[in-house]
Amino acid sequence: MSTAADVIVIGGGMAGISAAAEIALDAKVIVLEAEKTIGYHASGRTAAIFIRNYGNDTLRALNAISEDFFLNPEGVAETSLLTPRGQLIFAHESELNALNTYLQGAEGMEVLTSKEAGELVPILKTDLIVKAAYEKTAQDIDVDRMLQGYQRLLKSRQGTVITGAPVTEMKHEAGAWYIEAGGEHYQANVIVNAAGAWVDEIANKANVPPVGANPLRRSAAILPRPEIDGFDKWPLFVSASESFYAKPEAGTLMVSPADEDSVEPHDAWPDDMVLAEGLYRFEEATTMDVTRLEHSWAGLRTFVQDKTPVVGYAPDAEGFFWLAGQGGYGIQTAPALSKLTADLIAGRKPKIEADVLAALAPERLFR
Repeated sequence: MSTAADVIVIGGGMAGISAAAEIALDAKVIVLEAEKTIGYHASGRTAAIFIRNYGNDTLRALNAISEDFFLNPEGVAETSLLTPRGQLIFAHESELNALNTYLQGAEGMEVLTSKEAGELVPILKTDLIVKAAYEKTAQDIDVDRMLQGYQRLLKSRQGTVITGAPVTEMKHEAGAWYIEAGGEHYQANVIVNAAGAWVDEIANKANVPPVGANPLRRSAAILPRPEIDGFDKWPLFVSASESFYAKPEAGTLMVSPADEDSVEPHDAWPDDMVLAEGLYRFEEATTMDVTRLEHSWAGLRTFVQDKTPVVGYAPDAEGFFWLAGQGGYGIQTAPALSKLTADLIAGRKPKIEADVLAALAPERLFR
């Protein structure tokens, strides 16, 4: 006996839960999550910041669409999910081209001198900085409140979340998908593949051509709080070549080597050597010595070849919908992509420009 729904979403991260909440306005939805809790992997290990100018042109368009939701998260939270942070990008001589490239097409960026950069982040070695830029509107995201709010919205719309349910078998017969997950059986006309690093594994189980998803490890360490006045007001600060980034985090300093090492899908952990190299780069750019780590972690950022999300029906599999490849942009694009997913599944015309839709479409990967 199978439990039936109109739509089954595979993956209980931010992408899957937010999409399911929006889809549930029109359809009966079940979310299947392999882990015992939602948001266990990438969604729970994010730097948690909204940066309007982050990513390529398509991603910047999605960021712009999502911004209003973060400020007014109706149905998900009673108040804004954002708090002021700011982002400072600084360039040493060898990084000047990288910074200039980032600034192309960027909005709301203020170019700073090295002295001004040092006033924002006093530990930076300003004699090495040749140019800097500041994005005042970059803001911290309350990811847990967002995720839990979307889950409440989903459940209020009669959606169901089933955890501890890894998918083991899938087949498509007579217009319906049949799934075995966690020892139980489910069926639906539409499957949304929002399985993060595991999206291609799900596609293989469904006998659907994969999109070439590439999970990349991203590590981070928590350092003790620097005893400097005004520390909590520091922006996120990042080298223009992304050799590292850092920001205040709950009274401590989070530092990431900004690593992107290709790995197999798994419950990620940091590589000690990669972390050490990143912390060395941090020390070279600042006056701070790293003598102790409070803890460290790693997550997976999953991209396809063009580093743009994949959103839409598979061109060669009835009822199989891709919601994949969000990389490091998944939290801040979730509001836009969840509504887009719901619109496409309901057959509504999306409120997104045609060129953005084309850039997201799965068809582009199979030409």
